[in-house]
Parts: sequence; structure tokens; C-alpha cells
Amino acid sequence: MQRLRLKADGRIVEIRDGKEFPLAPSMPVASAAPNGVARSALAAASPSTEPEVRSLRRRARLTQVEFAARLGVPVETIRNWEQGKRMPRGPARALLAVVAHAPEIVFAALDGHID
Repeated sequence: MQRLRLKADGRIVEIRDGKEFPLAPSMPVASAAPNGVARSALAAASPSTEPEVRSLRRRARLTQVEFAARLGVPVETIRNWEQGKRMPRGPARALLAVVAHAPEIVFAALDGHID
């Protein structure tokens, strides 16, 4: 029996022996930026509303574990976003867009330090 999974980014993969094999790629995982540096589909999709997660985390000078803890998500979620395995959706995408513009304020609010 064939096991299929629809991934968050729209790809369909077959599950065999615990591994994923793409069946019908519907969107590229990475694209080349003008300077030749690869960018994730997240950043390529809409740089103004969907900032690249790895870039945001590095600008905040946080490890994946620290960034996950500050946002209140599992570290695996951060890893999946950074590796392009999953895309932030809904509230997470909105939160990351705000983090891109005012990280100190967001982290202070999430930590309960705003009066």
C-alpha cells in the first residue's frame, strides 16, 4: 500500500521505509538570489511579509533553541522553517513579520516585560 503525505509547502511525498520521496514538486525549495546566494522559498515568496527565519534569528543573535524558547514554539519547528521543510503559517507568519521590524519589542512583550 502506497503512503502519501501532503507537505505544508504543497509538495506530495511518498513515505517508504520511513523516508520521504517527492512525487510531484509544486514549488521550488530554493531559488537563487541576484548575487548567486540561495534563498529559501519562504524568502523568495514575499520578502516583505515573510522574512527568512534563519536571518531573523541570526540578527537577534539567538541560537535555534533560544529563538524557539522566546517564540514559544518547539525547536524542531524553527529547524523545519529554516531548512524549508515547512513554512510558517497564520499567526506564526504574522509574528515573524513583526519580529523583522521590532524584535526587541516583540521579545519584551512575549517575556511579559512591557508596561
